[in-house]
Amino acid sequence: MSKVWFITGASSGFGKELAKLVLAKGDSAIITARRLELLQEIAAGHGERALAIQLDVTDTEARRQALKIAIEKFGRIDVLANIAGAGAYGALEEFTSEQIRANMELNFFAAAELSREVLPQMRTQKSGHILNLTSIAGLIAFPGNGLYNASKFALEGFTEALHHEVKSFGVRVTLVEPGAFRTEFAGATAMKASAKIEDYAALDTGLDEYFASQNGRQMGDPVKGMKVLIDMVEGDITPVRLMLGEDAYQMWESVVVSRSHDLNQWRERGEDTAIPGAMKNTAEAL
Repeated sequence: MSKVWFITGASSGFGKELAKLVLAKGDSAIITARRLELLQEIAAGHGERALAIQLDVTDTEARRQALKIAIEKFGRIDVLANIAGAGAYGALEEFTSEQIRANMELNFFAAAELSREVLPQMRTQKSGHILNLTSIAGLIAFPGNGLYNASKFALEGFTEALHHEVKSFGVRVTLVEPGAFRTEFAGATAMKASAKIEDYAALDTGLDEYFASQNGRQMGDPVKGMKVLIDMVEGDITPVRLMLGEDAYQMWESVVVSRSHDLNQWRERGEDTAIPGAMKNTAEAL
């Protein structure tokens, strides 16, 4: 049976390739982004199966209207793909309060709210799949990427808990964690810290050079990545996390070793903090 997808950030990068693949395989898709003309190009030729909606995912009323229109047209949403987001780079001290809140609004709050807003319908139909795009940077923090890390770390925690909360209702939830892919992440859409502090000059210069050298040269193919995602959605086994990219796996394996070493330095003292005779927490891991 064909599925109905609701895809944010569908005008470029992962969202664009996902929308094209979904429509090519015969599924229906509500494709959303701020740039309507680009969505209309993707929707062209797919008739009633494609619905392009201009949407700023940070706009509460616009989100609700888009979901309402989608349900009215297709009767249901089977897969919510929260792809919209943007990078942010610079030393944390160099970001303004407005920038911090804007990046969190786009990368975390919009996806969290859309996930929450689609759940009543998915619980009623006792099926559905929520996909929240984070990044390997949602698991590992990098100097100069702290704001982006913060937004994706937040989405990681929200999504992992949600996965366990709703699985008994037949609703599936998965985090999608790519490494470096050839999307617009390293391009003009990324937010750059507005202040310049001399003490961070070396970091800022290094970041500028890194993103300029990486843009369009990343090892990851977004089409291949989205094909893996679709296969996972179509499969019977739903992971909490779907990691994409050899670089992502290598970084994760390296950081696990590093974190274990870091924690173990103070483990004996850290464990020796119990109140004598207190009941040990025996809650099983989810």
